[in-house]
Amino acid sequence: MKRFWFSLLSLALLCFAAQSASAQSIFDTWAELKNFHGVMSQTFHPAEEGDLAPIKARSGEMAKKAGTLAKSDVPAQFNTPAILDAVKRLQSGSKALNKLVKAKAADDQITASLTALHDVFHEIVGLCREEHH
Repeated sequence: MKRFWFSLLSLALLCFAAQSASAQSIFDTWAELKNFHGVMSQTFHPAEEGDLAPIKARSGEMAKKAGTLAKSDVPAQFNTPAILDAVKRLQSGSKALNKLVKAKAADDQITASLTALHDVFHEIVGLCREEHH
């Protein structure tokens, strides 16, 4: 029984390492996506805990990085209609979020917008993983 649990744990760790390596290689290949991710992770995770100060302070930066991402040279392996469409939605969603923050919208509206944007970001990463394999 110990061997079973050890094998299961080992398999889970290998899968996690493969996922991390996959995301890391995507970010290594597409610097603009990595740069966007930096702002997303530093604003979304505090928002999950109810702290909207980071996104309120950095929504303009996020919109700018999404614009840079949309204008970037997409690595050939990720240059698909689905990924390009998702990047456009990420850009427009980032602009909309920044407008909400500037207009001092209600926290629940900002949170919903940021959550939707986070979902689009993960859609892009998922699509890149599919193309990467």
